[in-house]
Amino acid sequence: MALLQLSEPGQTPDPHARRIAVGIDLGTTHSLVAAVRHGVAECLPDSEGRHILPSVVRYLDGNRRQIGFDARAAQADDPENAIASVKRFMGRKLADVADAGRLPYRFIDQPGMVAIDTRAGIKTPVEVSAEILATLRYRAEDTFNDDLFGVVITVPAYFDDAQRQATKDAAQLAGLNVLRLINEPTAAAVAYGLDNASEGLYAVYDLGGGTFDISLLRLQKGVFEVVATGGDAALGGDDFDQALADWALAQAGRHADSAHDKRAVLVAARAAKEALTDADATVLQADLAGQPLAVPVSRAQFDAITRPLVDRTLSAVRKVLRDAKLKRDDVAGVVMVGGSTRMPAVQAAVGELFGRPPLTNLNPDEVVAVGAAIQANALAGNAKDGELLLLDVIPLSLGLETMGGLVERVIERNTTIPVAKAQDFTTFKDGQTAMAIHVLQGERELVADNRSLARFELRGIPPMVAGAARIRVTFQVDADGLLSVAAQELGSGVQASVVVKPSYGLADDQIANMLKDGFASAEADMVARSLRESRVEAERMTLATRAALAADGELLQDTERQAIEALLADLATIAAGTDHAAIDTAVERLAEGTEGFAAARMNRGIQQALTGRKLADI
Repeated sequence: MALLQLSEPGQTPDPHARRIAVGIDLGTTHSLVAAVRHGVAECLPDSEGRHILPSVVRYLDGNRRQIGFDARAAQADDPENAIASVKRFMGRKLADVADAGRLPYRFIDQPGMVAIDTRAGIKTPVEVSAEILATLRYRAEDTFNDDLFGVVITVPAYFDDAQRQATKDAAQLAGLNVLRLINEPTAAAVAYGLDNASEGLYAVYDLGGGTFDISLLRLQKGVFEVVATGGDAALGGDDFDQALADWALAQAGRHADSAHDKRAVLVAARAAKEALTDADATVLQADLAGQPLAVPVSRAQFDAITRPLVDRTLSAVRKVLRDAKLKRDDVAGVVMVGGSTRMPAVQAAVGELFGRPPLTNLNPDEVVAVGAAIQANALAGNAKDGELLLLDVIPLSLGLETMGGLVERVIERNTTIPVAKAQDFTTFKDGQTAMAIHVLQGERELVADNRSLARFELRGIPPMVAGAARIRVTFQVDADGLLSVAAQELGSGVQASVVVKPSYGLADDQIANMLKDGFASAEADMVARSLRESRVEAERMTLATRAALAADGELLQDTERQAIEALLADLATIAAGTDHAAIDTAVERLAEGTEGFAAARMNRGIQQALTGRKLADI
């Protein structure tokens, strides 16, 4: 007789079986894969014992390619076909790529996402990323000599929907089953919190090769709750390299015009940056157009050159503290994540801001992958010591466009995910049978100042008078931070929905400045919103009055009609102005001036309804 095997939800029914799940840190500069082995989360090495994999793919003739160290070594020799820092192009159009003209690639500005022309053909960032992910997949399968059950991939906290979706698409292309996308600071907090048995409020300062994130997390036993998050999806070690390269060229009076020279000076700048981590001075050396470039640079000079970039990160940190209504003294510690945090100037600036030295006892390159591996192991059902709960948040508010070009926010920023919220709306005009749904992301009051994510239409609404229909719009954000929106007319049941997969991400300057703009423009936005709302009400009142005059105008004396027409004309004139209080007053005068007309229409309606009927039948 076969025995029924029972298991906890999410656990394998076979107590001796183990699902192999790994965590992958798909980084701008380096990528890693980690797994829990023998109860310990650790990064998996390649055949030569190296844990990191440079995030560089070089395309060769004959459909061949190099990935990792060999590709990185060939950057200066084959700059147009050795693709590095591709993470910065994920989910973006060419217009969104900062300093595209100073990069050595042949960009193709195609619909949807920017692509790069290589000797192997046109490659999208998704395809290039898939090569890196596949390499890490093979490393993990070789380590375990078995297929993978699934993977947890980390993304910057400030990645928008397009960038997250592009990451999932790359994983699918690499043959990976994505269990979860989690934010890099959250993964780092998991690794740090479990390794050190820490509890309390911690700040995770994550400065990688291409992105910067700052998150505040409350660590409790088994629970990792994100309190607030911020950052810049277009700021990282690459920008430090570029700043140093530009300075060195200016010092020498030289230019980098060819693809070879552009890459050579960036490679040299990165080497000089890394040397200055331990040395007080070095020489930036490169070969440009057959002529050597040698520019001495001290650590003090490098710190001065890159100080504006460090200040940008500190500004984001202060914003996050304000969002969370916390002071620096409330933070128990600062965890440093990302290879760029090795720079002494960065560590000193962060330590000065928080009034305590940052925590650096974990390898900043590996901590994110280790945290992802811990989460992957839990999602695969292998964890034996209790459930691991991650409570992440969305970085920017989500909402809809309403009449007058206004934004009605449905889900506020820093809301814990997964989350679902609904809000009811109604029609604006009599007989309206369709409604356009415009989904937006950002913190401003007007549509024009926020980012458009998606549009769809709800059709088949039964014709009714304006305001009678009830349209419920539901926003759902899953654990990966991906959004879906559904709309339903509650009376008839007609519905429509969309999974938000925008073709490109938020522009670099928009991501960095959305929250800043939201705070700086709050007063002006509220004035503008009040004006738009007043104008919408004026338009609604005018339309309703015109419709009533067309239907029952004969009930009015000539003088009465002239008075109403005068009120309508007065309202139209005032509504064209910018005084929302005056518009509201004009709307009230029109409402008062039409009270008698409304009463006469109601009496006629009642009389028509009762004509020919007996009292007993009513």
